[in-house]
Amino acid sequence: MIIRRSCTGLIVNAKFLEQTPHTKRKYKIPHVSIEFSEGLEQTHDIQSICNEVFTALADQGSFPNAAAIEVRAVPVAYFRVGTEPQTFAHARLSLMSDRDDATRLRLNQTIPGVLEKALPDVASLTVQEIEMTAATYAKRVL
Repeated sequence: MIIRRSCTGLIVNAKFLEQTPHTKRKYKIPHVSIEFSEGLEQTHDIQSICNEVFTALADQGSFPNAAAIEVRAVPVAYFRVGTEPQTFAHARLSLMSDRDDATRLRLNQTIPGVLEKALPDVASLTVQEIEMTAATYAKRVL
C-alpha cells in the first residue's frame, strides 16, 4: 500500500487514487463543514440546518447524484469573535477544482442564505470555499 500525506494533513491511499481517476469517479463532492459556537445547539436545530444546506445544494442542479453531497456540523468550545453576542457559524464549502466560476459563485451564495434564515440571531456568519484537487482526494462509498 502506498500512502502519502496531502496538503490538508489527511492520509490518502495513493493506490486508490491511481485506480480511480477523477474523470471516472461516480461521486463529485461538495462537502460542507460548519463550525458553530458551542451552545447554539441548545437554541437552534443544527441537524435541521444541515438538512437545509444539503437540500439547497441539491436543488442547484450542479450535482447529478445527491449522494455526493456531505454536510457536517461541529460545535467549537473555545473561541473569541469580535462581535456581540459571542456567537458564530462558519461554513467551509469544499469543491473540486474543475468547477467553473459561475457554478462556484452560485454554490457559495447559496449557503449564506440558509444560515441567515436559520440563525438570524447569530452575530457572525461566514462561508469559505476550499478548492480541492482530484489528485489528492479519495472517497469510498458503500
